[in-house]
Amino acid sequence: MFAAGAAKRPGPATQNGHMGTSEFTVRRGPVELYVTDTAGTGSPVVLLHGLAGSSTEMLATARALPHHRVLTMDARGHGRSTRRPDDVSREAHVADVIHLLESVVGEPVALVGQSMGGHTALLVASARPDLVDRLVLLEAGVGGDGTAESRAGMRQFFGSWPTPFADRSEAELFLGDSALSRAWIDDLERRPDGLWRRFDTDIMIATIEPVDARARWDEWTTVAVPTLAVFGRDGMFDAVAKRDFLRRGRRVQHVDLAAGGHDAHLEAHDLWVTALTAFLDGPATSTRRGRSTDPV
Repeated sequence: MFAAGAAKRPGPATQNGHMGTSEFTVRRGPVELYVTDTAGTGSPVVLLHGLAGSSTEMLATARALPHHRVLTMDARGHGRSTRRPDDVSREAHVADVIHLLESVVGEPVALVGQSMGGHTALLVASARPDLVDRLVLLEAGVGGDGTAESRAGMRQFFGSWPTPFADRSEAELFLGDSALSRAWIDDLERRPDGLWRRFDTDIMIATIEPVDARARWDEWTTVAVPTLAVFGRDGMFDAVAKRDFLRRGRRVQHVDLAAGGHDAHLEAHDLWVTALTAFLDGPATSTRRGRSTDPV
């Protein structure tokens, strides 16, 4: 076992065909967090995935940012991080990211999160603005909009998955061929008896409950770093919700993508990357509330 804060670094490796990316774990208390790091020489970017996802789905985005040092992290209870942590609170997720930024990166980052990962990123930017110089939220908001019914539907869906899948073809037959389904299938863990998903249903429900519990408007209204909010054309947020969110932001601009839904980083990858790189590489000077840009 490693002491708190120690990182296990096997050195440069190949991660899904991406040469030069290292993979290692960072330990915070009893939880091990799986991290990838392109070790580039440019300014650092940290990518946070959403609920029931993993860093695997963010690797295409990482590869699209060759002029940055890009890190990804599997959230606790997800991917290759500790599968069944005792604490899945929002505070624990936020502390994990802060630990990564302090112990591995060591300088302010552009923090990018999708869905629940965006919710975590927002809370980190509010709690520790000294660690974040830009914030990007893809299909993310303040939370507080989930219900017992929505969690019951999630439980039913994940509970219906065969455990394990016999092979990839069975997984494809069951999950289908959507961009999200392909991401789940690509991330299945191969064991002697078949392909297993990298998360447990009860942990996912426990993880999303505190996101659903209350809207974090107080935290959002304190975020003072330049922020980009990106929404898919067919995403989760209607016009009223988007307008209210943007109106309450301080240094926020937004992009409505011309395609894609809640998982636009997978469904409309090129459009997502165009919006992301324009913001990351552009001047961080906007102070207007809710500034809009044309769809991309």
